[in-house]
Amino acid sequence: QVQLVESGGGLVQPGGSLRLSCAASGFTLDYYAIGWFRQAPGKEREGVSCISYSDNSTYYADSVKGRFTISRDNAKNTVYLQMNNLKPEDTAVYSCAAEGRPAGPFRLCILPLTDRWGQGTQVTVSS
Repeated sequence: QVQLVESGGGLVQPGGSLRLSCAASGFTLDYYAIGWFRQAPGKEREGVSCISYSDNSTYYADSVKGRFTISRDNAKNTVYLQMNNLKPEDTAVYSCAAEGRPAGPFRLCILPLTDRWGQGTQVTVSS
């Protein structure tokens, strides 16, 4: 069964950190660009960070630059999103998506053209 499964969400205080994981099963991530997206209640989905399949080039939304880091471990078929210095406005459901080459990280984050999405994990930043 082809699927993406996110984990690592939870409740954290402002200034705290979380690491999200996106694990693939049923297919290998080696030839896929991977993106993290988030959607808060009443807001549109936002591409947070994406990583290419080839040279690990990355894209970050301005709102998370310097705080979030995306990485991939193809041996584990998993992509991570390290989130530091979290703010209340980071509260959202975070989902990952995989799109085959030649999707680049910028295009994937701005306009995802894939039906391979995970179910999402809730991140809540609150004191």
